[in-house]
Amino acid sequence: MKINTALCIAGTILLNIAGSLCQLDVCGQAPLNNKIVGGEDAKAGFWPWQVSIHTRPFGSHFCGGSLINKDWVLSAAHCFQDYGASDIVMYFGRWRQSGSNPNETYRTASRVIMHPDYDNPKFSNDIALVQLSSSVNFTYYIKPVCLAAAGSVFAGGAESWVTGWGTLQPGGQASVILQEIMLPIVSNSACYNAYGGGITSEMICAGFLNVEGKSSCQGDSGGPMVRSNSSRWIQSGIVSFGAQRCDDPRYPSVFARVSQFQNWIKSYMGSNPPGFVAFNSSGLRSSLNLLLFPISLTFSIIPFTFSLYISS
Repeated sequence: MKINTALCIAGTILLNIAGSLCQLDVCGQAPLNNKIVGGEDAKAGFWPWQVSIHTRPFGSHFCGGSLINKDWVLSAAHCFQDYGASDIVMYFGRWRQSGSNPNETYRTASRVIMHPDYDNPKFSNDIALVQLSSSVNFTYYIKPVCLAAAGSVFAGGAESWVTGWGTLQPGGQASVILQEIMLPIVSNSACYNAYGGGITSEMICAGFLNVEGKSSCQGDSGGPMVRSNSSRWIQSGIVSFGAQRCDDPRYPSVFARVSQFQNWIKSYMGSNPPGFVAFNSSGLRSSLNLLLFPISLTFSIIPFTFSLYISS
């Protein structure tokens, strides 16, 4: 009995390790994104984790999201205040909102999980998880993004990228082609001062203060803000809110800070958690790799019996 119990425990550990390491092997890689140009149309396949969220059966795009593993999408809680899982369809590999998308697939939602502490209208804890009705297959055009791990630090001025099909100007029409824009991180203290309060540690801000027309806008909500470390892309934020006029140069865009929600996200992922990567001012490192490599090395000498658990 004790041996069987030990085998089960060790097998479970190995299964979790295998899933975590496997996710880090694929997350944040955009093989088609070999040239970045900002503030204009993105190229097809540049941002393979970008998700377009629509209402069923034939509704239009209303929010963005990011693919974080084969079964889950990360988005903003405020996107789902009026919608349940039965109302949602998600498009992956999409580049344009009209016309042909030959690299596209779609899934309905089986579950929508809003953070239990989401506060409207303060937008605190503005994060949600959407479970797909069935898994997606990864391609050059459909890949998961890495997520910023707990304790990650994004210094003011750090260049980040925001993508979405939001309006190109306040009150205007939604963009047909996926848009990309580079926005520098704004410190929480400067962001707090700009808004006169309301900015918490669960938020991260970005934008060009005193530069008009460069920000996220209506329809971008729920989409990702990402940062590159040259080899992979890491999501630091989820588009949450901004000024009433999104081109108002006095106010940066505000995002849910992904690194603050690592434990909450992982609690729903089971044996296939997203790839969490720690980012700080001295560089990047994979917290999972550093933690799991010596463990996986130790268990690599366990007899072949355990391979049954890994492959199951």
